[in-house]
Amino acid sequence: MAAEPFDVRLVESRLLAPAVGHFVFERTDGLPSAFFPGQWHNLFAALPDGTELKRPYSVASPPDGGARFELAVTRILGGPMSELLHAMPQGTQLHAVGPHGMFYRLADDPSPALFVGTGAGIAPLRSMYKAALAARSGARMKLLFGVRHEEDILYREELDALQHEHENFSADVTLSRPHPAWRGRQGHVQLHLQELWEALGAVDGHVFICGLDRMVKDVRERCRTGLGMGRKQVHQERFDAA
Repeated sequence: MAAEPFDVRLVESRLLAPAVGHFVFERTDGLPSAFFPGQWHNLFAALPDGTELKRPYSVASPPDGGARFELAVTRILGGPMSELLHAMPQGTQLHAVGPHGMFYRLADDPSPALFVGTGAGIAPLRSMYKAALAARSGARMKLLFGVRHEEDILYREELDALQHEHENFSADVTLSRPHPAWRGRQGHVQLHLQELWEALGAVDGHVFICGLDRMVKDVRERCRTGLGMGRKQVHQERFDAA
């Protein structure tokens, strides 16, 4: 799918967690927002001093033929684009170019999938599993999602609903800094990788990993050496915290 320039308008924003915002953009030309589940767009914005910012953001929503798409963005102290987005009023227009990227999973892919993400790295994974579920895919899918604290769990109510509505999808959340009252999984995602891969029960399945560099590299290595997965079964996307 070829990248193209287009303008967008912010139509909705809300907090998902103390430092993570959910942003809904709409193409100003009304044309469909075209992308494969998991791809990203570049957003451009001008600062008061005339400096132009450009940052890539994975789309957090599935393609549905409409003009809108969603992002999940962490506010980084001193990160000019993330701070600008978190302070942006509705109606603000930005320039965009996209889609980009080879990290995607088509909605009709029948292969079992384990999605591994941390923080805002859930964004492209959400695009993938929601696209598959909307297409009534019967593929077995599991999400392994890691954050620090319970209040950092993104799309929590949505994940609970999707699990109850679709027997082929499950979501496991693990906290690296849990409160004593937390009764779910604890520790980094790496600690639970083998268990969930074995629970998926598919030696021919695929793993999709998204998060900060260190986690992605570690999970990728464990998939290939510890779980014996082939290179083509492991897919990754890394991002900077700015």
